[in-house]
Amino acid sequence: MKIEIETRHLFSVLDEMLISLLGSLSEEEWHAPTVARLWNVKDVASHLLDGNLRALSVSRDGYRPKPPESVAAFHDIVAYLNKRNLAWTTATEGLSPGLLIMLLDLTGKQYTAHLQTLDAHREALYPVAWAGQEVSPNWFHIAREYTEKFLHQQQIRAAVNKPGLMTKALFGPFMEVLMYAFPYAFQEVDAEVGTVVSMEVSTEIGGQWSIVRGANRWELKKGLMPNAQAGVVIDPNTAWKLFSKSWSPAQAAEYVEIRGNPALAEQALKMTAVMA
Repeated sequence: MKIEIETRHLFSVLDEMLISLLGSLSEEEWHAPTVARLWNVKDVASHLLDGNLRALSVSRDGYRPKPPESVAAFHDIVAYLNKRNLAWTTATEGLSPGLLIMLLDLTGKQYTAHLQTLDAHREALYPVAWAGQEVSPNWFHIAREYTEKFLHQQQIRAAVNKPGLMTKALFGPFMEVLMYAFPYAFQEVDAEVGTVVSMEVSTEIGGQWSIVRGANRWELKKGLMPNAQAGVVIDPNTAWKLFSKSWSPAQAAEYVEIRGNPALAEQALKMTAVMA
């Protein structure tokens, strides 16, 4: 069986870049605001640590914390995660930057090593809900985790004006994974069979995708298809902010080119590839 998007080899790259970045920050930069709304740089770094610790506890060590009550729909999961994230960042406010770096380095290496042990095609512990999946293979769960690590480090880099991640090798897989949310964004959009909506992320680090309305659902295709009824052209810097809900469609509007049917194109801008 084919792994659609292989990302495991990139985790150590991201982690090494993160540790180097955090080690270079001044005290002022640690407290710089980010596009992650209420979080500053230190909060985002703490959130990355939370991700490592929880993944190791649940996936590697088999620890099952008490499940949340009344989680029946997507918005329930989002509310639960937001509450949990806030509790963690509040609890870790007193940790020093140096201690955060040490713990991120330690747990990042352990988590990357654990990912290598997972069977890529077995069912993941958690489905990728933002792609509309109720069951996901491990390779997709791992790819989702890659997008989390990329996104939050990019939020830090943008906040302190330290470039580095916006390359074809790192941003390319990030966007490939995010595009699995493209057809799900149209799940309630009725259109004739064969209707095509395209998405183009510009520049040499971007890519092209299309969704096609089938008999029962929208299907994702790589590349641009002829005779698309609608399309969107978006630059990479806007794309990562928009599809992570760091920016709203209104904030991104001036940086986006709309083609064809405006209603279909604007629906594409509502794509969300995070649990938010």
